[in-house]
Amino acid sequence: MVKLIALYRHPEDQQAFDDHYENVHAPLAQKMPGLQRLEVTKIAGTPMGEQAPYYLEAAMYFESEEALKQAMGSPEGRAAAKDLMGFAGPLVTMMIGEVTATGERV
Repeated sequence: MVKLIALYRHPEDQQAFDDHYENVHAPLAQKMPGLQRLEVTKIAGTPMGEQAPYYLEAAMYFESEEALKQAMGSPEGRAAAKDLMGFAGPLVTMMIGEVTATGERV
């Protein structure tokens, strides 16, 4: 399993960012073929109580790197990428990671 990770730095207008992310960007991203899970985390701070350099983290899970590449090249993936660059291009850092260990505690 792989995930596409997006780390967003603090936007100037958090309310406008949140509104766009929740009402426009996330719904576009959720239409990407092969997407198994979209997990969004609003960063609360560091363990030392300081403000973290990032405001939001989003992780999109796919079965394989090939599935991720196909999703990104799809019309839905291109629409999500175009939207991302329009509202958060300067704020976002993107990475791809391989998920090697899982285990949820109940």
